[in-house]
Amino acid sequence: MGRLLIKGFIGNFLNSTYRNIKVFFRYVGSLAILLFRTIFWMFIPPIRKRQILEQMNNIGVKSFPIVFLISTFTGIVLALQSAYQMQKFSAEMYIASLVALSVTRELGPVLTALVIAGRCGAAMTAELGTMKVTEQVEALETLSANPVQYLVVPRFLALIIMVPLLTICADFFGIMGGYLIGVGKLGISHGMYLKMTFDPLALKDIVTGLIKSFSFAVIICVIACFEGVHSAGGAEGVGRATTASVVRSFIMIIIADCFFTALFYFIMAK
Repeated sequence: MGRLLIKGFIGNFLNSTYRNIKVFFRYVGSLAILLFRTIFWMFIPPIRKRQILEQMNNIGVKSFPIVFLISTFTGIVLALQSAYQMQKFSAEMYIASLVALSVTRELGPVLTALVIAGRCGAAMTAELGTMKVTEQVEALETLSANPVQYLVVPRFLALIIMVPLLTICADFFGIMGGYLIGVGKLGISHGMYLKMTFDPLALKDIVTGLIKSFSFAVIICVIACFEGVHSAGGAEGVGRATTASVVRSFIMIIIADCFFTALFYFIMAK
């Protein structure tokens, strides 16, 4: 009896795992298809400049205050936490290097992407999901307008432009947050702080952060638009799609960040 129960439990576990893996790869494949279709239609005229500019305004300009606050206070907190340990070894000057490298390599791109995924990705999913459940997407197809070209491409272009720009701003303000603590509270001289900031900072650190931000923008757009155009079940379905969009974007951003960090600083560095 005990063996039968164990076999039944193992069988159910393996079947469930197999189904989940199959669903995962089917989902990733669907995202890849949407990405390829988006890239294809991106080069097919007409280019809807007005929609692209509107999306750039919604994504970049309106997200700037949030990115400014988060990156600045992240730099401040990072400097304060570092100072707590560094002061024990009289190594306060190295706080500048730690803040600069941490922000440009990791915190700037990741925090910016999480902000955009939570603010803009959710809005995209809700907007496209509402259009889907009210049959506006089908109406576009009836009018011989491709939904991917009309709805996804402007958002895709706006994201891949604005997310790296916001990341640059986040890097700058994060470093400035550390500067306020290092110079204002810890008594590090202005020249010394700038020297310890830019001496260890290599072009590779900034470029890898921008490559990450570009990939995060692609992830946010593809997941948000996919969840939106596949919404079903009325208002409740749109809510579920919006929640799934944010959660899955967060997970994929962290996974992609882990992959690129390993690639740039462990595999390619050899």
